[in-house]
Amino acid sequence: MTPAIEAWLPKSILLLRGYDRHKFVSDLIAGVTVGLVALPLAMAFAIASGLSPQAGLYCAIVTGFLISLLGGSKTQIGGPTGAFVVVVAGIVAKHGIDGLFACTMMAGVLLVLLGVTSMGSMVKYFPRPVVVGFTNGIAILIASTQIRDLFGLENGSRSRRFLHRMMAFANAWSTFSVRPTAVSILSIAVMLFCLKFAKKIPGAILVTFGATAAVMLLHIRWRRLGRVLAASPAACPSSSSRRFTTTL
Repeated sequence: MTPAIEAWLPKSILLLRGYDRHKFVSDLIAGVTVGLVALPLAMAFAIASGLSPQAGLYCAIVTGFLISLLGGSKTQIGGPTGAFVVVVAGIVAKHGIDGLFACTMMAGVLLVLLGVTSMGSMVKYFPRPVVVGFTNGIAILIASTQIRDLFGLENGSRSRRFLHRMMAFANAWSTFSVRPTAVSILSIAVMLFCLKFAKKIPGAILVTFGATAAVMLLHIRWRRLGRVLAASPAACPSSSSRRFTTTL
């Protein structure tokens, strides 16, 4: 096989040459770890973006498989990212689900062109303050949407405007609950502890099972996944009946 052909082959094919049992076990552990965290995370990001939880599941499964199959690194793991929540939510709110489909296809074409022309490397010339400001701004916006569940507020607003959301949380502060707050703070503390002092322990998985057990034992009021799914559109992916006619 010539070097030119190898340069274009996915790493999932090239690594089969020296694949052994040890690598398989490592891949299996990594896959289970990412899967247990990525699937609920994908549903949460979908809900925060104004879509149904099923949409997050479809996206995480399909795109995760494609990233692993066609990726350019044998150690790469694909999963949902919170950076796009704000972008996707804005597109869905203004143009609907069909607009999101169109923007996704356009973004895919642009990514392919950037890869083929090697223009993707131009991102290294972006000023660091721009990148840091962008990511920190998104982090603040996403964190603000979780205040309602963090403190167990009953009537917190789901408004997409930051100031309106904060005002609604302030008005609903009388419904503050100690138990969900304690579970949330303890979950964050466990993940930070594992990240700093016990890196071999997957803190995200530990918190996923531990927080679930705590919610059940403490009888904390929570929205069951079945209710969320039942209130969502059909289980199978389908395009909205309204066609996307806005000129982009």
